[in-house]
Amino acid sequence: MKALILYSSRDGQTRAIASYIANKLQDTLNFDVLDLQQVDTVELAQYQQVLIGASVRYGHFPPALMRFVKRHAAQLNQMPSAFFAVNLTARKPEKRSPQTNVYTRKFLLSSPWQPKQCAVFAGALRYPRYRWFDRIMIRFIMKMTGGETDTSKEVEYTDWQQVDRFAQDLSRF
Repeated sequence: MKALILYSSRDGQTRAIASYIANKLQDTLNFDVLDLQQVDTVELAQYQQVLIGASVRYGHFPPALMRFVKRHAAQLNQMPSAFFAVNLTARKPEKRSPQTNVYTRKFLLSSPWQPKQCAVFAGALRYPRYRWFDRIMIRFIMKMTGGETDTSKEVEYTDWQQVDRFAQDLSRF
């Protein structure tokens, strides 16, 4: 069975999660893993299953996500499809579900695509890799929300066991 993973990643964590899922399922599914930002057209008919992952920055998913979903909603809704969101709000366990994560809930309510499965994963905080403006803004947001503010640190909040469970669920599509 051929499957597609599309991802949109700002700092690499969503790409890492997409690759991890593809590696976990390589025995049961043959995946193409593509950057959503670099895919102008993709022939979904050649795939039996689609997974899309996207990260949130400053409260928003990348515009390419909604453009793609609107363009392909009819086809996505007729095939096994899944979505995962990655954001730092999900570092708090109570914010790791599609129902409790405000960004994911808002996206799903406004989207013409209704994925069969959905997950929310905590991302990674990579202060030393951010540009000056992003480092200051993300530190400000983290201070307001009780997160890490030491700009010399990198913290990975992703719960890889949660990612494993999601991958296992995907294998049963």
